[in-house]
Amino acid sequence: MASLKDLQNRIKSVKNTQKITKAMQMVAAAKLRKAQEAAEKSRPYSERIYEVIKNLAASMINVGDAPKLLKGNGKSDTFLLVVATADRGLCGGFNTNIVRKANQEIIDLENQGKTVKLYLIGKKGFDQLKRSHNNKIVYNVSLKEERSIHSGISQKIGSQITKMFENNEFDVCKIIYSEFENVMTQHAISKTIIPASVDLDEVTPSKTSDAKLNGAIYSYEPDEIGILNVLLPRNINTQIFTALLENQAGEMGSKMTAMDNATRNAGDMIDKLTLTFNRTRQAQITSELIEIISGAEAL
Repeated sequence: MASLKDLQNRIKSVKNTQKITKAMQMVAAAKLRKAQEAAEKSRPYSERIYEVIKNLAASMINVGDAPKLLKGNGKSDTFLLVVATADRGLCGGFNTNIVRKANQEIIDLENQGKTVKLYLIGKKGFDQLKRSHNNKIVYNVSLKEERSIHSGISQKIGSQITKMFENNEFDVCKIIYSEFENVMTQHAISKTIIPASVDLDEVTPSKTSDAKLNGAIYSYEPDEIGILNVLLPRNINTQIFTALLENQAGEMGSKMTAMDNATRNAGDMIDKLTLTFNRTRQAQITSELIEIISGAEAL
């Protein structure tokens, strides 16, 4: 049985841990509100830029002249998976769920005979995936030194991925991240960003009489292809930026929940240790009283 001094030290240690987890919970809660607001504001822009691209594709006279970022290079042999995770832990199963989704994508693609390459964003994803897929990793980006998620990060990553596509280093690019729903729920999803997920057969001029967007009719200057050449790389940057913002909100929500559970568990442990301490102390006092009484009677 542990001594009273050992129990006191352990209670003190757990209380100190509880203070840390409580502080981390409060910090995560404060950051969550800002991160959630940023993620929700990015969604309409991401959706609208997709609608504009779809609208432009519908206006093209010759679909065969569409940029490669829109129609692809005609092959789907090599896949680049951009896996976005957090750089820090202590956020429950947030990173594990994303890595699990990435592993499932890798297995499915390899079963189809595809070649898989990995572009990793975040230290935690790299730490887990390098154990079994180290030979597939082509780039690893850490955002640990960044104070906040900003568009410059996604532009740098997007430009690098676009350059890889232009150099025929892959045929299809998917991004895997956690879509934020609420504090308790985040879903790991996979989204194709190259080529743009627009079905050209569904938006050809023969099936779409007028180029419309929310009821408005647009005419373009310069032509649609010229605009798409500018808009498609920006769409890639936007999709990556949205994914990073969704991840940030999901990480803070998951961390807040994990630290709340840790604080509660620490409280339960303190109660059990305090009860054990009191019982041990009572047993020692009882034992000392018995010894005193026994000694007095012996006299």
